[in-house]
Amino acid sequence: MKTRGELKAEARELLAGNWGKAIVLNIIPILGAVFAGVIIAGAIALVAYLAQSGAFSGSETSITETASNGAANSGGQLFSGLIGTLITTGIAYTTLDWLRTKNNDFSPVRGMFSVFSREYFVPVLVLYILQAIFTFLWTLLFVIPGLIKSYSYSQTYYIYKDVNQKGEANNLNYLDYITLSRELMNGHKFEMFVLQLSFIGWWLLVFLTFGIAAIWVYPYYQTTMSAYYKNLAGDKFINYRG
Repeated sequence: MKTRGELKAEARELLAGNWGKAIVLNIIPILGAVFAGVIIAGAIALVAYLAQSGAFSGSETSITETASNGAANSGGQLFSGLIGTLITTGIAYTTLDWLRTKNNDFSPVRGMFSVFSREYFVPVLVLYILQAIFTFLWTLLFVIPGLIKSYSYSQTYYIYKDVNQKGEANNLNYLDYITLSRELMNGHKFEMFVLQLSFIGWWLLVFLTFGIAAIWVYPYYQTTMSAYYKNLAGDKFINYRG
């Protein structure tokens, strides 16, 4: 298994001279980060203005209104989380193929939406729902078990891609992919956590630039995460026989 530095170097090597294609491939999450940055900047300016004008004094919000807004927000977050997962999984699949073949002759737009297909849409949707349920149930015990399980399940989509690519998907049910991810991540969860944590400086830069730095940071991060799976799994699931 490569070190964190070697994984990042592999990502930078792939991106060198290909940043334009990588940015287009990751454009939706990049735009999401920029949009969030604009919202944050606007919110900061609005709060500063309202605080200066004394608009917060005597303000009230009803319990009913708060509960209603909370329910609407939860539903919206679930839906946006699903759409985000479908898009980022398509990006991850395309990036993984790119890392393995080093062939940059692909359509980044088609790659970004590659999960919206007969081959992947339903399986990724089902795997998303199952992981969400299991993570939620573990979170009920406490936040930490839920977080740990999210790392256990983190390679599920990649594993499905590799197994399906060799035509072995019919030999496994959806729960099997989650189990395979859990087994693959045994002894590696903290390793992946530290790898992600090593990007904290870059994400801080994204925050400080109100999302603009995501143009470079997000492709770098996504490529590194795909490189992590490629090096951790090797050919295990490409040659998997269920």
